[in-house]
Formats: sequence, C-alpha cells, structure tokens
Amino acid sequence: MHAPTTVDADLTEMMSAVFSAHRERNGPENGMATCDPSLWAQLDELGLVRLTGREETGGSGAGWYEAAELVRAAAAHGVRVPLAEHDLLAGWLLEEAGLPMDDARLTACVLDEKGVARGVPWATQADKLVTVWRKNDTYVVADLESTVFDITSGSNLADEPRDVVSADTIALSGTAVSDSVIRQLFLRGALIRGLQLCAALDRILDLSVAHTTERVQFGRPLARFQSVQNLVADMAAEASLARTATEAALTEAVRTQWSSENLELLIAVARSCAGHAASVVVRNAHQVHGAIGTTREHRLHEFTQPALAWRSEFGSVHYWDDTLTTAALEAGCENIWGLITR
Repeated sequence: MHAPTTVDADLTEMMSAVFSAHRERNGPENGMATCDPSLWAQLDELGLVRLTGREETGGSGAGWYEAAELVRAAAAHGVRVPLAEHDLLAGWLLEEAGLPMDDARLTACVLDEKGVARGVPWATQADKLVTVWRKNDTYVVADLESTVFDITSGSNLADEPRDVVSADTIALSGTAVSDSVIRQLFLRGALIRGLQLCAALDRILDLSVAHTTERVQFGRPLARFQSVQNLVADMAAEASLARTATEAALTEAVRTQWSSENLELLIAVARSCAGHAASVVVRNAHQVHGAIGTTREHRLHEFTQPALAWRSEFGSVHYWDDTLTTAALEAGCENIWGLITR
C-alpha cells in the first residue's frame, strides 16, 4: 500500500485488517460478486460506509485521501464491495443536490435520452439508485427505490454486477443540478477505477515477485533467470508509472477541491498510463506464473481480471488516449511543452 502521509497509519492498518480478515474467513468469490451483509454491517459500524459523507448528515467527514486508502485496501485484498459507489458517487451526488440520505445501500446511474443506463455497478444489489437524467435541457437528480426500475443483471470481466437499468423518465421528478456536477461525477468514477486498478497492479506485482523468488526451476529460483527478471522489471516500471500518475491526479483533485482546469487532463494521463500498464502487467504476470497462474486455486486471477475490467469503466483506454491526443493537438507545437509541465 502507498498511503499519503496525511492518512493516519492506524486507520490505514485497520482498513487493511478488516478486508484481510474477511478474505481469510470467506475465501475468493465464486461466481458473481455479492456484497456480504455482515461485512457491510462491520464497515458501517466502523464509519467506513459513509467515510466522506458530511458529519451533519451522518457521515464520517473524512476526505479523498482516506477514501483512496479504503478503495485500495479492498482492491488489494480481492474484496468486492460497493463502498466507492455508495459513498463517493451516490452519496456525494445526493449531498450536491441537497437531498437527504438514509441507511439504504446506494449506487448511481445516469439515464440516457431513452431512459436507459448500461453497466451500472451493483444496481441489482442496491436498495436505492441515485438517478440522473436530462429534463428540459437540465440535469435532475432523484433518490429512487430500486423497485421503480426495470433492472437486468449483468457483470463485468471480474464478475462484479454491471447491470442495465431503465425507467420512464417522464413519470419521474427530481432536483436540478448543474452540468458541472454530472461531469465531476464521471471524473470521480474515473479516478476511483484508476485507484482500484493501481492497487490490483501492485498486488499482481507482489504475487509475481513472490512466485519467482520461491519457485525453483533447473536448480535455481526463477528470479535468477534474466528473461524472468526483465518481465518483472517491466511490470514494476509500468505499475510505478501508473501509480505515480494516479496519485498526481488525486493530489490535484484534493488540492483544488475538484475545481482545477487541469484536472481532467491529469485524470486522462492517469487512466491512460494505468490502462496500458494493465496490458503489460497482466501479460507478464501470467508468463512468469506459467500454468499455475490460470488456475482458480491461485490468487492471480483475483487481480488480473478486475484490472482488465476496471480499465474499461468510466472511459475506456481508447477514450482517455483520445482525450490526451485532442489536448495535444489543440495545444499545438508552441504550447505542447507547457501542457506537459504545467
């Protein structure tokens, strides 16, 4: 784990211990991931379910650095739980809209002009959906019971719920919010997936280092072979680049309270680096692990599959690469250096 210095070490250790103990008790997910009620209750008791919620509305009043450590801890231990969706997306959106929040488990979705949202995380397991749609050229938000919607279950590559949600928006009413709030909702989701992805890449690297150190072939550890060393070194470099870019975006988001004009570019850099790093890290990890890395008994798939899934959510690798390309073209030859260094 790579905790910012502003996060209390005891809090970081407690987060890691909760997920580690849960994973030891329950083992890996078999089939589609589900949110364990006992784990959710424990996290709620510890004040982690609404970690960044305002204290006056029942939250813990923590910031993004603490939330980042919570997201990383869950990902690093292979525990699938919709904390980010509940707190950093749905809960935040309710607070921005000035709407009350209760104890219901939440997720957020943005309906298109046909009243449909695809790939909604954890919708089938949520009590309520904090829903956004366009009404009279304005975005509106409402906190709606899941029974209001027609929900078709689906999953991503990591077997996490990614569902199709539809509703008759004509019959719904909501509270108006600005376009900038909805754009920030997307950027928050993009940064969350970047944090999760980097945690998964770091764990894949740790597993690969341990395997190559312990596994003996032809009388010596795999780590003694130059070709294996090159594979692991490439993994370490890519994971480090992705982590550094993501932490830079996180730092700017916190420093400016998500108001920086440069923030979208920094998130684009982070997601591009992390997305491309996932290709190298996942490929090399499976090469150094060999056949054992493809088995369900080995933990490698608990991190490689989510890494590949998360890099495609809240903007694909192509989307973020295209964002960077457009920014570079708009800057032109005279301003490209300033774009890179500012």
